Amino acid sequence: MKSTKCLLATSLILSLGGCATVGPNYIAPAAPTAPSFSMVGDAKPTSLQLSAENSPAGAWWTALRSPKLDQVIRLGLEGNPTLAEANATLSRAQAQTAAAQGAMEPQVNAEASPMRERINTQSFGFVGFPSPTINLYSIGGTVSYDLDLFGGKRRTLETAKARAEAERHRVDAAYLALTGNIAFQALKIAYLRAQRDALDAVIADDQRTVEMLKKAEDAGGSGATAVASGYGLLAKDQGLRPTLTRDISAARHQLAYLVGKSPAEWSPPDFDVSDFNPPTAIPVSLPSSLVRQRPDILAADAELHAATAQIGVATADLFPDVKLSASLLQGSIEPGTLLNYSSSGWNLIAGLTAPVFNGGRLQANKSAAIENAKAADARYRSTVLRAFLQVADSLSALGQDDISLESAHMFELVAQANLKDAQSAYDLGGGPNIAVANARKEVNRARRSTLEIEGRRAADLVELMTATATRWSPSQTGS
Repeated sequence: MKSTKCLLATSLILSLGGCATVGPNYIAPAAPTAPSFSMVGDAKPTSLQLSAENSPAGAWWTALRSPKLDQVIRLGLEGNPTLAEANATLSRAQAQTAAAQGAMEPQVNAEASPMRERINTQSFGFVGFPSPTINLYSIGGTVSYDLDLFGGKRRTLETAKARAEAERHRVDAAYLALTGNIAFQALKIAYLRAQRDALDAVIADDQRTVEMLKKAEDAGGSGATAVASGYGLLAKDQGLRPTLTRDISAARHQLAYLVGKSPAEWSPPDFDVSDFNPPTAIPVSLPSSLVRQRPDILAADAELHAATAQIGVATADLFPDVKLSASLLQGSIEPGTLLNYSSSGWNLIAGLTAPVFNGGRLQANKSAAIENAKAADARYRSTVLRAFLQVADSLSALGQDDISLESAHMFELVAQANLKDAQSAYDLGGGPNIAVANARKEVNRARRSTLEIEGRRAADLVELMTATATRWSPSQTGS
């Protein structure tokens, strides 16, 4: 009776001691104090209104107001293999978290076995007695519970939860990357097709110019040199078209890949520039807010949390571990008496395991966990810096795009004015038709140059929108 009381008292004390959790508690890194993203002297976009409060109502790409793009992104979200891999990885991490949670609960196992055995009586010193063959039936179960005195299992569960959180944020990052890539390729197709149309107009005027030069040569009004020069310009402009067509085909193929199809299985819509109506106001969070929104930063934060919790796991391994276990076994040579009380046996065990000598392995594991946490902290800070760099580059690029567009629009206006003058002169009989064709070519050349800059600006705009997006997956868009 006295020994039983001592055992119960010891178990109670050990259970109370299980409240301790060794290792550092995780504290998220402080938010940056930088007031903006741009470097002193960076160009700033003049065609956009940037506001931290101007948050769109839906997913970030809906701000481009393109039903065709919405349709392709929906296909991508359903069929992209990279996204499927990210979701499967998240499910695996969640299952591992459930396993870590289950390991903290009492473990109950059932056992049952039939056995046929021949007893060797001579091995017991009985000579002359027969060795009988008997059947032995047993059924029972065991219960075990780790008191987790120093929180090693709790830290393991904390690690699993943090890693599952990191995978959840990686899924968000995969959504963001996929939707951004689809929008980029769709805009690329639209602006390349517009450039090709402008080039086709130039080529058409080149051909008209050559025809007029040939007629003038036949009439004795111009020499063979002028005709050869016209053919040279025509060949030069025609040589530009295959490159544009190749780039359009590559973008279309890339879109098929992004929606999870081969080029032979699916063709994207023929995107036009008119299919998009980009916003003039973009929500750009402050640096202190961005680190609490971007999925890649949140994933790095969760990985740092997991690495910090692992220090606790390694620290707990340095301390004693106490496990309580109990077993009940019913055994009999006759099935009918298997459940009788006289056929039962049981035991209760409180086992303590304490590290004594392990060649420094456990301390080395703790040191490795500490260094791993330092590496995770460095990766987190690097991720934050890359994010800020991406936003700064996008803002600066958009600022330079605005400067280039201003010059391109001016050049286009001048070309249009020259065309108007040439057309007026021709209509009044004071200028040749070839001058009109040449002026029209310059207008289309200027238009193609403007479209090239506008396409670059659209790509930079998508880069900024994805770099600062706060909504990127179906669960966040209500769809």
